[in-house]
Amino acid sequence: MRTLVIDCATEACSVALFDEGVLLSGELRLLGRGHAEQLVPMIAALPDKGRAERIVVSLGPGSFTGVRVGLAAAKALALAWKAELLGYPTLALIAAQARTELGAQAVTVAMTGGHGEWFVQDFAADGMAASALASRSPEAAANAAISALIAGSQAEALVAARGSGTALPLWPDARAFTALLAAALTSETSPIYGRAPDARLPVARLPGVAQ
Repeated sequence: MRTLVIDCATEACSVALFDEGVLLSGELRLLGRGHAEQLVPMIAALPDKGRAERIVVSLGPGSFTGVRVGLAAAKALALAWKAELLGYPTLALIAAQARTELGAQAVTVAMTGGHGEWFVQDFAADGMAASALASRSPEAAANAAISALIAGSQAEALVAARGSGTALPLWPDARAFTALLAAALTSETSPIYGRAPDARLPVARLPGVAQ
């Protein structure tokens, strides 16, 4: 089975094509912006234009736009190719990459969030989540991180704020997909935004009910 992996939920945009778990080709670009313009040409540059029986995409958290761009592309290709569609949490892939680089150990993942906050989550040495995903201020993230190893785009900043630990700067890379635990994959492909929406729909006032 061939698997196309798409990850453009963060500042990074990456794609990879695997055949029976063997990486055929892939690419990562640190874009910041412009994921919508870059993603399709990156997929088209893969062998057989990335065609696969299974498509796996990052669900977030990360950039609101990036998450939606990746999901839209994955869903469109899955429909066109009649492929299986699965998703995974962005921070779980970062934790898997950290284990690949430094061995099995507990790690706290810290990634750029919105409004000056960071997305943070702790993972055990076996790769399973050890805490719930949270969006925290840098100070709160530094106080809450439980692992000596910090990985992610804000790893160096968190270690500096805490004053201790080892920083491993990482961005999610689709080429590292095989390091991800199978338990992280899900057929539920709703976006993971990691924080409450900035805008809220107005609540209708009911007669005689205090607001």
